[in-house]
Amino acid sequence: MTDTNHSVALAFEDGVTRFITVASGQTVADASYSARINIPLDCRDGACGTCKAFCESGKYDGGDYIEDALTDDEAEAGYCLPCQMTPESDLVLRISGTAEMAKSGIGTFQATIVKLHWYADNTAGLTLAVEDRERLAYLPGQYMNVQVPGTDQERSYSFSSGPDAEQLTFLVRTAPDGAMTTYLKERAAEGDTLTLEGPKGSFFLRDVKRPVLMLAGGTGIAPQLAMLEKLSAGAAAGTVPAFPIHLAYGATWDKDLVEVEALERYAATIPGFTFSTIVADADSQHPRKGYVTGHLLPEHLNDGDVDVYLCGPPAMVDAVRRYFDAEGIEPTNFYYERFAVGAAAPALAGAGAA
Repeated sequence: MTDTNHSVALAFEDGVTRFITVASGQTVADASYSARINIPLDCRDGACGTCKAFCESGKYDGGDYIEDALTDDEAEAGYCLPCQMTPESDLVLRISGTAEMAKSGIGTFQATIVKLHWYADNTAGLTLAVEDRERLAYLPGQYMNVQVPGTDQERSYSFSSGPDAEQLTFLVRTAPDGAMTTYLKERAAEGDTLTLEGPKGSFFLRDVKRPVLMLAGGTGIAPQLAMLEKLSAGAAAGTVPAFPIHLAYGATWDKDLVEVEALERYAATIPGFTFSTIVADADSQHPRKGYVTGHLLPEHLNDGDVDVYLCGPPAMVDAVRRYFDAEGIEPTNFYYERFAVGAAAPALAGAGAA
């Protein structure tokens, strides 16, 4: 084993994610407690199973334990014992219990507006510089709660930037009389300070182990952009996805399609990545009109052996679920996140509550 530290994301049941650094030969549990994150733990010997977790992605040495603590079937399925396991790559672990139970609250960060860009009258892009940027680690697809300056309200936005980006970017879909909308249109200026809390959310990119179908509606493209940035960085470093990835991106109006240039760039840098854009407006001159489900091909669904990542408004999420049912398709994994414009930091917010 090489003397290499690895980053481990601990994803709790309440949507909070905390990151720890695990040294070579160190167990995840030992590193967690050194970081004062009290994950479930009892025996420390691989005998009780109290710390049992699920590995969402990454490679590790499972260590020594008895079958009463972890059966062979559980280990084959991806379950593990943090008290015994040592990482062989960066990991994402799904931890039983909440961050509050682990006495590990979400992080609070101060950020400065570097740029406020309007794609259209209803969609803004925010670029932020964050103090202690190295302290803010997140998984591509997760979101932050952002306090609306001058109010006691907060809104939730997915990162549209990859986890290694120096500056953070977000997409904001505005709403009439919305608190964040009013701030952005009437008071916001470069140099303003914003308070962010997080990261949060269980909607994030896992290891690519089969074909991937990404579906996005409106500003629901934000977390998909962060995922693609991660994949693009991996491809540049020689980690090429072994399976095709397709993104179907839908919008109501032409003006709602944003960051298409970024998608074109990712199509050129990520082997096997393709995308299509669809506009619902019947009067649009766009070559593909209607809904995203009307433009999915059999190879995108791969007879159900596919990982689906969907982020969009509730109506879109429900429509996609009905489509799968009607087609008799049950994806191997179906990760989704709803957002509602005007919602005040919903538990499954993501990319556009304003």
